[in-house]
Amino acid sequence: MLTRILALLAIVSLATIAFAHGTDKHVLGTVTKITDTEITVETQTKEVQIVKIAPDTSFVKSGASATLKDLKVGDRVVIHAKPVGNDLIAHEVRFGKQAPAAAGNSAAKPQ
Repeated sequence: MLTRILALLAIVSLATIAFAHGTDKHVLGTVTKITDTEITVETQTKEVQIVKIAPDTSFVKSGASATLKDLKVGDRVVIHAKPVGNDLIAHEVRFGKQAPAAAGNSAAKPQ
């Protein structure tokens, strides 16, 4: 009986976590403008998307921790953001080359 209750609690907890992550929007494209509060991205479908920067937004460049100052116009980005009203608020901005482990795997393929 206790095992069933624990299993049910685990399933409910995981479903809640999965549902919370499901609200994120992923913005992929090229940075066209950067301010202290926003990043403007031209998406792969040529749409312009503005994403607001929060104080807790994290930046990752080539797999390493970075800052907004490291991001440049022309960089390709993947931004994980939460919709809040009509805005998108970034919680993670990834840019730069792939992490060395991922790049190493593609280099190991025979040509």
